[in-house]
Amino acid sequence: MEINTKEELNPIAQDTKNGKLRFINYSAVLFNYGALPQTWEDPADIHPDTGKPGDGDPVDVIDISTARLERGEVAQVKVVGALALIDEGETDWKVLVINVNDKDASQINTPEDIEKYKPGALDAIRDFYANYKTADGKPANYFGFDGAVKDA
Repeated sequence: MEINTKEELNPIAQDTKNGKLRFINYSAVLFNYGALPQTWEDPADIHPDTGKPGDGDPVDVIDISTARLERGEVAQVKVVGALALIDEGETDWKVLVINVNDKDASQINTPEDIEKYKPGALDAIRDFYANYKTADGKPANYFGFDGAVKDA
């Protein structure tokens, strides 16, 4: 599911690629996934650090909170860091956040804190995004900054 930027009012809709519905066949998604409304990763803009254009979508958000959110639910979050995914030759930023009401929110302020309070979470996120398209026969994705999560 993604924000459909081509329809009026940009509803959340089943993602399509080349006219076909898109599904994740790699594994279950282990975190809340969303986007920052009214943002845009411009495909005409080459990011100076990745050397790749934007993916033409709103900026993605990965919520590492314990509680699951419902599709379309809006939550107040705190930005903790960002990961520069290179997906099919495009920069696809993943902003890592935690819900301000999460039990660990007061302790998690940096990528290092994620490792301390949610050990293995960053590795799981990197693994998922590097490999989620390989189940469909596509090559693995990779990350800018050698996979480092940049501090907020």
